[in-house]
Amino acid sequence: MNSVDILDRLIGFPTVSLRSNRDLIGYIQSVLGEAGVEAIQIEGPHPGSLNLFATIGPADRAGVALSGHTDVVPTEGQAWTTDPFRLTRVQDRLYGRGTADMKGFVACAIRAAVLAAKRDLAAPLHLAFSCDEEVGCVGVRPMLDLLADQGVRPLACIVGEPTSMRLATGHKGKIALAVTFKGREGHSALAPTLLNAITLASEFIQAVTALQDEAERQGVRDEAYDIPYATLHVGRISGGEALNIVPSRCVLEMEIRSAEPAEAEGLLERIKAAADAIVKGRLARFPEAAIEIEVRNAYPGLNAAEDDVAAALVRRLIGANETMKVAFGTEGGLYRERLGTPTVICGPGSMDQGHKADEYVTQEQLDRCDRMMDALLDHLAAQ
Repeated sequence: MNSVDILDRLIGFPTVSLRSNRDLIGYIQSVLGEAGVEAIQIEGPHPGSLNLFATIGPADRAGVALSGHTDVVPTEGQAWTTDPFRLTRVQDRLYGRGTADMKGFVACAIRAAVLAAKRDLAAPLHLAFSCDEEVGCVGVRPMLDLLADQGVRPLACIVGEPTSMRLATGHKGKIALAVTFKGREGHSALAPTLLNAITLASEFIQAVTALQDEAERQGVRDEAYDIPYATLHVGRISGGEALNIVPSRCVLEMEIRSAEPAEAEGLLERIKAAADAIVKGRLARFPEAAIEIEVRNAYPGLNAAEDDVAAALVRRLIGANETMKVAFGTEGGLYRERLGTPTVICGPGSMDQGHKADEYVTQEQLDRCDRMMDALLDHLAAQ
């Protein structure tokens, strides 16, 4: 069984986030079981969502964990030219939802586990496959809690998000916010006497934009990132029932991404202060005026030392010394935070292909990932 055969099966499971991935996890468990590998299922945060953890080799020694998520983003509204849930080969490209992000790595990891079961490993290989990563890295947390409680702390962790098989040592952390604006509704002919919640939202967005400009000019910088400063982004907004009604409620969703936790918290406090200032001038006339800010989700960034155990290991495995940092978030910071495990990112494909129609990974990238896995097994056997 090769990685493409496994990937073909994985793509056939439409494991969109917040939907069940039970069939996919069952398939992986059956493949591992046929190889004599016992894997456990760990319930995720939503009905039908499962994580999977397996150890191949001596469980009394610290080993290396291969971390991958099994959920994918939706395909609705995207103009695919192939069936997104059927692997389609066109020359060197393998098309399908999740081929790059990140079932390609998961397929290579399963292949490696089957091969590992035939070898006498001196240190173990761990598989850690999660659910519901694409909605804020929420699915992996119950699995990490269980591993921490059981004292499972791998020596190193490789998160296989797509990096074109380059070594990535960091990504920014993220805080996701839901902001609710409350005003006073009424007939639009009387708009000047009422408080439009959308107007409050527009003033709030202007304040967020000003903070973004300031972060670019004066914020903490890390030139290893494509965007070397913190980012603030408003992604969704909704409000109003009809054109002739002044809306009393509006809701937006936004995020803060920063490589520095202290900076992120500082930006959050300044956002709250801006909201308070917007409301303060209205309270005498509209005592119901309010801007409520709720932290919906947050995950930590990752900033691995250039010479830590995981980075040094991956350098040897891929035969390259250069490093990078990625713009997107991963579960890597949670592995570091919850288990204290040195963690880096390295996987096949490019995120330039992720989250859009006609997502693909190349055969060349899968082959490079397989070679990394083969080198990892040699390393674990030699310990």
